[in-house]
Amino acid sequence: MTQRERFHAIFSGQKPDRIPLYYFGTWTETEEQWKSQGVPESACEEGGPQLFGMDTNWEKGMWSCQGLVNMNPIFEGNSVLLEQTDDYAVWSHPNGSVVRYGKHGSSIPYTHEHALKPTRESWERFKIALNPADSRRIPQNQIENAKNFAKRERVATFMGGSLYGWIRDWMGVEELSYFMYDEPRLFGEIIDYIADYFIKLYRPFIKYCDFDFVYFFEDCCGSSGPLYSPDIYVQFFKHNYEKLVDFYKNECKIPFVLLDSDGYTEPLTKCWLDSGIDILFPVEVGKWNASITDIRAKYGEKTAVFGNVDKFIMMQPKEEIIKYLEKLKIETDKGYFLPIPDHRIPPEISLEMMNNYIDAFHTVFNKK
Repeated sequence: MTQRERFHAIFSGQKPDRIPLYYFGTWTETEEQWKSQGVPESACEEGGPQLFGMDTNWEKGMWSCQGLVNMNPIFEGNSVLLEQTDDYAVWSHPNGSVVRYGKHGSSIPYTHEHALKPTRESWERFKIALNPADSRRIPQNQIENAKNFAKRERVATFMGGSLYGWIRDWMGVEELSYFMYDEPRLFGEIIDYIADYFIKLYRPFIKYCDFDFVYFFEDCCGSSGPLYSPDIYVQFFKHNYEKLVDFYKNECKIPFVLLDSDGYTEPLTKCWLDSGIDILFPVEVGKWNASITDIRAKYGEKTAVFGNVDKFIMMQPKEEIIKYLEKLKIETDKGYFLPIPDHRIPPEISLEMMNNYIDAFHTVFNKK
């Protein structure tokens, strides 16, 4: 089987010739540590180093739609450095945000001022930067490049939507949490616009790409649960996700739709499945002990999952990793499940630990 045939077989409930080994990249500190431990620079690419025994990086090019279009807001002007110390730098960006970035490690930047304010005036300004017809978004030979991309051998995807995650990044969690209750009409307009934006942006070329799946970025849950209720989902998100899923699956003929959110996602799982989401990702184990076995007991054995391997299992001896993966093999054998670590690999995981995981994975899933 080719890489793509293998991926499609798994999520169609068929038996692949083997289970591919992927991960969701690494922290920057992890990559630097691994390079100091012997990983060559040539093995490092988008997401993280690709090690011997791993399958070709599925994430490569996802966040830029493989260079086929610029999906991000386009603002006029340049970023300006406002303040700098040995520990951090503060920048003012054309989108209106003011952000402090740490210089040591992968800490989350601190936003002094968000790009999008909870007002119609701010949204009308912001919406100009989300013009899908802006010629600056479209590279030369877009259709030809899309057709050539379809000839690839590797599994590939693209960021096909972000109805909460984008707004959260622009407005901040706290402001957004109040906004959806204080200004429901405007909140709904913004989500409607973003959904239509992705359709208008992608319609000219996406059907030629033969993508393996669509990737929706949301990150709408924390350790205690979702950042909005299922009722809010039904009121604002449901019809837009159904519209997007219909566009990608029926018009563009992309076989699978994946939704990404970390955290404890269970209260929203049924909402997503009812809206046509095919694959849950990454089903972070966390302190809440999320389990594909429990998910399938509730929603059916064909519930598809990409993830659900506790990344910290890599810190255990190889024998313990094998025992852990053998429990997941029960679900893998049923189909619709591709086990990968449930988020980016943190620096606590050494290169030796990662290689132990790779060996354990193939021992459990691909031994002859």
